Amino acid sequence: LPILMDPLPMHGRDMAVHPDDMIEVQEAEQETKQEILENKDVVVQHVNIEGLGRTKEDLLGYEISEVFEAKNLIDVMKKSHIARQKLLRLGIFKEVEVVIDTSDGADALPNGLDVTFEVTEMKRLTGSYNTMVGNNEGSMVLGVKLPNVFGRAEKLTFQFSYGTKETSYGLSFFKPQPGNFERNLTLNLYKVTGQFPWSSLKETDRGVSTELNFPLWRTNHTLKWEGVWRELGCLARSASFAVREESGHTLKSALSHTVSIDTRNSAIFPKKGALLRINQELAGYTGGDASFLKEDFELQVNRRLVWDSVLSASLWGGCLFPIGGSPSSIADRFYLGGPTSVRGFGMYSIGPQSEGDYLGGEAYWAGGLHLYTPLPFRPGRGGFGDLFRTHFFLNAGNLCNLNYGEGPRAHLQKLAECIRWSYGAGIVLRLGNIARLELNYCIPMGVQSGDRICDGVQFGAGIRFL
Repeated sequence: LPILMDPLPMHGRDMAVHPDDMIEVQEAEQETKQEILENKDVVVQHVNIEGLGRTKEDLLGYEISEVFEAKNLIDVMKKSHIARQKLLRLGIFKEVEVVIDTSDGADALPNGLDVTFEVTEMKRLTGSYNTMVGNNEGSMVLGVKLPNVFGRAEKLTFQFSYGTKETSYGLSFFKPQPGNFERNLTLNLYKVTGQFPWSSLKETDRGVSTELNFPLWRTNHTLKWEGVWRELGCLARSASFAVREESGHTLKSALSHTVSIDTRNSAIFPKKGALLRINQELAGYTGGDASFLKEDFELQVNRRLVWDSVLSASLWGGCLFPIGGSPSSIADRFYLGGPTSVRGFGMYSIGPQSEGDYLGGEAYWAGGLHLYTPLPFRPGRGGFGDLFRTHFFLNAGNLCNLNYGEGPRAHLQKLAECIRWSYGAGIVLRLGNIARLELNYCIPMGVQSGDRICDGVQFGAGIRFL
């Protein structure tokens, strides 16, 4: 009799053969049957894929090849499930089912099996509507997608986003390498209009970029080239002269490289593991008006404690080096402060400023120590209550401009001066695995002249927190 996998022969909602397709037997009989299946040698003679339309068969051969290596029935079912997950990951199939049957025909072996993947391809044109949470801002996103354009998992996407501070639309083309989905190429054409009230600045970017993503050992790498026409203007008539000086049109052409190692079990509420991300950007050598070298990093370490508590430590830092004697642009500098970085201060309201407009800095660092615990008395344990955590934190950081004619010791000394820091407690809510909300009571310390503070309750929403 054929075996229908929907989708796994293991345990759990997503790891089980469908109960309607199984005959109820006693637990002891099931264990005996599984032992027999594990010990009986089989040979996978044929792997078939039914339901293909515009998808090229050579693409799928890489994803299902390991099924032929299975040596017993349990192994066949496990490897078939892995192949099924790989097929779904391509983003070109709506459904994938697996049927395992005995081989038939003239070449059939007594212990031969045939595995059939029954697929349902996605429509040629799909649409989507969703909301997205950024760093303390929200947006509505409308998208149109053409999956599997040329039959090898390519994807053409048009997306429009309207947010509280940013409006954008763009066209992107995605192409994975057959047999290695993590190695892929993306081409983007976009226009982004953003408002930055902390600097009385508005910016419109029209650009094109290309990205190459690939894994290397335990690391993930991204190589990117971006060419963007930037238009800077004043958001209000009261904008400072320093901001008005930055207004106008510039052309930026930059090469960047990002390497990351992420061993965390979750990006939003990690209980263990670490993250290290290093980014380098070089602008000016491929054309454009902007010329600089920009380096920044992010480090996070998490450790589980008693009573389901988690201690988390994080450190950010970066430097921007202007090249060719031209000053850096307000659009390229670093910004610090707010509910997603140094809490207790206004959004990006730390560091150099002119007449109340924050101009950013060419060097910064920020560190945080956090203790996450379950809610008192564990209400809603095992359900809705697990989305919440109690949060105790200590943050510190500094943002400034450096005189690059001085040595490293002078730079470190300046970064160690006038340190802003804060501490407090609050509640954190996880929104799926994409974002989180924080409501904290903050006490800012080390406040310098010109800093904007938020002494008391502060709300934050985003995907990246210090």
